[in-house]
Amino acid sequence: MGGVTVPLPRGADNGTPRLSDIAAQAAVSEATVSRVLNGKPGVASPTRQRVLAALDVLGYERPVRLKRRSAGLVGLVIPELTNPIFPAFAQVIEQVLAGHGYTPVLCTQMPGGATEDELVEQLVERGVTGIVFLSGLHADTTADASRYVRLSSRGVPFVLINGYNEAVDAPFVSPDDRSAARMAVSHLAELGHERIGLAIGPTRYVPSRRKAEGFTDALHTVLGVPRQEAENLIQRTLFSVEGGQAAAGLLMDQGCTGIVCGSDLMALGAIRAVRSRGLDVPGDVSVVGFDDSPLIAFTDPPLTTVRQPVKAMATAAVNALIEEIQGNPVHRTEFVFQPELVVRGSTSQRHDRRS
Repeated sequence: MGGVTVPLPRGADNGTPRLSDIAAQAAVSEATVSRVLNGKPGVASPTRQRVLAALDVLGYERPVRLKRRSAGLVGLVIPELTNPIFPAFAQVIEQVLAGHGYTPVLCTQMPGGATEDELVEQLVERGVTGIVFLSGLHADTTADASRYVRLSSRGVPFVLINGYNEAVDAPFVSPDDRSAARMAVSHLAELGHERIGLAIGPTRYVPSRRKAEGFTDALHTVLGVPRQEAENLIQRTLFSVEGGQAAAGLLMDQGCTGIVCGSDLMALGAIRAVRSRGLDVPGDVSVVGFDDSPLIAFTDPPLTTVRQPVKAMATAAVNALIEEIQGNPVHRTEFVFQPELVVRGSTSQRHDRRS
């Protein structure tokens, strides 16, 4: 059957894989598997990809004839890998790029390492066909946007995720940060919390600014808090566990029983701050994160958070970039995706604070 020899992974103890195994994994017929492995026509591209993916999942090496030549290199520039939301984005972006035949080149900015501009220069020198920017300088309102204008003039298509800048002529993909903050505030208000604070990153970042706007709007419309007073319940800090811990301490000093955070890592810091005072989450203080990073459901307590639609955003970004690469310009605008409130164990009904 089939006539193709597919090597077993190291440690396997018998011959070639059975077509039935691959067919079951790919949810196709054995005849279809045979056609794909023998390089015969008549199989739809999505089906062919499923069979190849089944080979990969089962740990078998693809036959040489099926090893596709790369359509080109695509750079992915991200800030760091320590925040789990960035690897989550990177994984989906790389999967979608690979599905289109492109080879991703991951570039990570680390303290003391290459700057975004230096990474971009290296990518351009390597002849990349496009670049995806995730939470880069485009999200910093104090950064010079002319770097992207220059990149565009060099004929390198690019797309930007998280952080809109009207001075940059390119497709943008973002979550609705204002809506995310409103969801979190509304959730806490429904639980009876009247004193709610926000721990967020520096004002110069577009996502932080938008979350702050959504927060003050929600406090005003949902709880009737004057906008100036709502502004006083915002603590701008670092995007880190330590930043969240420091901000939460200050917010608790202001009597907050509910704390909304700009990231899941900041929320973990907020929980640490609550516990350092001998208090309980959510018994004394409820905490809401943002991102729904991988594994965040397994924290103690499991974190209530506002989920970024990572898969949808990453897929849209790559698809827009592919269109640009293929000479089909995408509308120069911001594509905004709706987040989702995920309720877990870090929020509960408001109770009287302990003395």
